Amino acid sequence: MHASQTITPAATLTTPVLLLMAVATGLCAGSNYFNQPLLHSIAVALNVTDATAALTVTVSQLAYALGLLLFVPLGDKLERRSLASGLMLLAAAGLFISGYAASFSMLVIGTVLTGLFSVAAQTLVPMAATLSAPQRSGRAVGLVMSGLLSGILLARSAAGLLSDLGGWHTVYRAAGCMMVALALALWYVLPASRNPVSMSYGQVLRSLLALAARHPRLRSRTLVGALTFASVSVVLSSTTLLLSGPGFALGDSQIGLVGLLGVAGAMMASVAGRLNDKGWGLATSAACLLLLLVSWGALRLGLASLPWILVGTLLIDIALAGVHIGNQGVIYQLDPQARSRINAVYMTGYFAGAATGSALGSLAWQLAGWRGVCVAGAALGLMAGAALWHDYRLARSR
Repeated sequence: MHASQTITPAATLTTPVLLLMAVATGLCAGSNYFNQPLLHSIAVALNVTDATAALTVTVSQLAYALGLLLFVPLGDKLERRSLASGLMLLAAAGLFISGYAASFSMLVIGTVLTGLFSVAAQTLVPMAATLSAPQRSGRAVGLVMSGLLSGILLARSAAGLLSDLGGWHTVYRAAGCMMVALALALWYVLPASRNPVSMSYGQVLRSLLALAARHPRLRSRTLVGALTFASVSVVLSSTTLLLSGPGFALGDSQIGLVGLLGVAGAMMASVAGRLNDKGWGLATSAACLLLLLVSWGALRLGLASLPWILVGTLLIDIALAGVHIGNQGVIYQLDPQARSRINAVYMTGYFAGAATGSALGSLAWQLAGWRGVCVAGAALGLMAGAALWHDYRLARSR
């Protein structure tokens, strides 16, 4: 029997180990969001327009989606600890390139490399589910995902604060050092584990299509996730433009602090994980999608009122976390031996949705300003609700 099959969940994933995994996933995912509050500073420093600087948001998400497709499925083939640590070290290289970028093209190269390899986060999430006792897998995934979502939100705050202290490069350099340290720490504390099924890389990639074809609820929940994250990404890509504009005239650190509100929303991931363990996953997803639509109403009022922007930001982050954990609670039960590949299918769609939402947000801003942004985001939220209704019908028909 392979060594990974002899490790008991209790010995493998203690709470401190799960917390370390949560911090690592947070840094990995957050590394793709450092640029959001810094867009104007980047544009000025590298002599490009704000619109050109905003392209790095879409580039990072497209690179992340590609990394999900190419590397995350390897969690079902390679030794998982080595895969996660190796990807994190490569992501650190991308961060250092961005941190010392003297031109926009160099920043794009660093952004692409960071996006491709920071998918290490998505090798750790299914590992938490695989190495936990079945009755506690929802809690384990929820805890790690709380770290991931908190990282995305704290990244914007940290980037803004460090930019005021040492320039926009500072956060990339600091994050690169942290990434190396966490990669080494995970190598030390995580057990060696490997899927007992042996496949070639070509077979792994081909099996992604087979899994999507075999499991209708993988397709439906991927669509729900993609549309939800697209809706949220509409606001992520345009809030900085609103808050740095003449109406509010906020600086990098002030814009970054707005993201701190979302950390409370990220804690919803842990709550949602526990609700999934109790069989309330579908109801939680539906309630969070309703909250998503309410958040767009608050954000629409934020055109002339910062408090409404803060309320909308908090609600939209709670909604994103709840829907995402509900989706993972469904897909991880479809085929336990293929969790990394199932996660790759889901997360590729998830971040493809994010990239689409970012692009739509930028387009809506250019065409109709903040009002157009809110219309686009709410429309995507309604589409996510329709996709969840389809998933509900699939669940009932089983």
